[in-house]
Amino acid sequence: MKPRWVIGIVVGALVVFPAIGAQAAEHGGKEHAGQTAVQQAPVKVEPTAEELRQTIRDHITKTTQKQGAFTIKDSVTGNTRTLTLVGVHERVGKTGDYYYSCTDMRDAASGELLDLDFDVEAKAGRLNVVDVRIHKVDGKARYTYDDKDHRIPVR
Repeated sequence: MKPRWVIGIVVGALVVFPAIGAQAAEHGGKEHAGQTAVQQAPVKVEPTAEELRQTIRDHITKTTQKQGAFTIKDSVTGNTRTLTLVGVHERVGKTGDYYYSCTDMRDAASGELLDLDFDVEAKAGRLNVVDVRIHKVDGKARYTYDDKDHRIPVR
């Protein structure tokens, strides 16, 4: 005869962990495709603000190394601007499928300070810059955002 405390532990374990009893009765036949473990959805981990800022810094560095300079075509003037990084803003956010942050960059030719917006995609566990836009030139905004984070041109 088993001591009562052993029976109590077994019964207690089945009450606290009912899956133990169910899993013991489970079998790996065709109706279960040979799987007895519970399938879980992948855990989605949001990137940190610093990871997003570092992705932008890395993008600027790699582009500069590859092309000899970081350049952007100015859609208003039609000119290509050669820029140097002053700093990445602390604020990061998310609009739709993309994360974003801004940078301050100096135009090598004019000396103007530009605020560029960088969109970052998080896909398959990797962060990649997918778009860059001139948001401000010497503090004058070219567009703003509405309460739903849609871009609105400034006139």
